[in-house]
Amino acid sequence: SPAGMVLSVLVILLLSVLYEAVKMGKAVLLRRALLALPRSLSQEALTEPQEGDSGPAQGSPSLMAFPVSFHRWFWFHVGQTLFHVVQVVLGYMVMLAVMSYNAWIFLGAIAGSTLGYFM
Repeated sequence: SPAGMVLSVLVILLLSVLYEAVKMGKAVLLRRALLALPRSLSQEALTEPQEGDSGPAQGSPSLMAFPVSFHRWFWFHVGQTLFHVVQVVLGYMVMLAVMSYNAWIFLGAIAGSTLGYFM
């Protein structure tokens, strides 16, 4: 029916927009994860005491910040993994719909992808 076809095209359009939004969210989360990493992971930065410190284990900003940064990075990575799973599932759903070889569904997927990227 025409109403069912219009609904199908709208659902595919929204799935394509959501796919692009998840892709963008994953990129933002990657940027935040990279910013959560310590600036330097070199052995010297982790073992050398800072000026005025009595030893590397007592108050060295590099040693104190590393576990906290790694913990934040780990949770960002978990979030990225979940975003990736959602992105793959949405991508396969849109691909499966396009493989129905219906021109209107194909145009809905293209329009949704374009709209999602634009937003």
